[in-house]
Amino acid sequence: MTIRVLLADDQALLRGTFRMLFDSTEDMETVGEASDGRQALELARAHRPDVVLMDIRMPEMDGLEATRLISESEDLTEVKVLILTTFEDDEHVADALRAGASGFLGKGARPEELLDAVRTIAAGEALLSPSATRALIRRFLAQPDPCPAGVHERLECLTPRERDVVGLVALGLSNDDIAEHLFVSPLTAKTHVNRAMTKLAARDRAQLVVIAYQCGLVSPAPESEGSPAPEPEGSQTSV
Repeated sequence: MTIRVLLADDQALLRGTFRMLFDSTEDMETVGEASDGRQALELARAHRPDVVLMDIRMPEMDGLEATRLISESEDLTEVKVLILTTFEDDEHVADALRAGASGFLGKGARPEELLDAVRTIAAGEALLSPSATRALIRRFLAQPDPCPAGVHERLECLTPRERDVVGLVALGLSNDDIAEHLFVSPLTAKTHVNRAMTKLAARDRAQLVVIAYQCGLVSPAPESEGSPAPEPEGSQTSV
C-alpha cells in the first residue's frame, strides 16, 4: 500500500526536500504541498491523504488550528496529522494533542526517522518521543484541564488492567515496554490499549494521553531540578 502524504510548511525549500524524500521512497508519495494551515485544510479535503506532515507556525492559519479542523471534520476521520516541532523549545505539545495530532517529530530528525514516523502514523499508531511526553507532563502539571463531560463515566467502564495500560501509555511507553512492565505479550498489551480507546471514544492513542492527564488517571510528580523524569529507551516512542 502506498502512503499518501500532504506537506504543510511555509518554507518552500523544506517542502521540496520532503517531497524528494517521499517520492523516492517505494511505499510513499506526495499528494500536495501547502504553505499555510488554511491551504492544508483545503488540500486535505481535496486529496484525503493518509498523513499530513504539519508545521505549527505558519501564516494565515497555524498548524494547530488546521489540525483541529481536520480532526473535527467527519469526512477526514482517516487523515492523520504528524506535527513538526522542536520538543524542548515548543510550548504547544499539549495543545497539538488536544487538537487531534497523532504524533510529533523534530525537524532535525534523520530521513529514516521521518519515514518511520510517517509509517507509524499511517498505521494508526501514536508517535510520542520521551521529550514530548516530558513537555506534556510539565504542561498539565502547570495548567491542568478539566476532564471533558462524559469521560469520567466512560472511565468507570475500564477494567483495572485497562486503566493501568492507559496510565503507561501516558508515560510514553511502547507496546513492548507495557508488555514487559505488566508481564504480558505485546499483542495483549495492544489489545488492552485498543479496548481502552474504544471505551473512551479516543480518536487515536495520542488522545489517551490527554484523557489520562485531564481526568487524573495519571498524576506524575513534578521533576526535581537537575533530575529529569525517566524516559523509555529510544529517541522516538510509538505508543
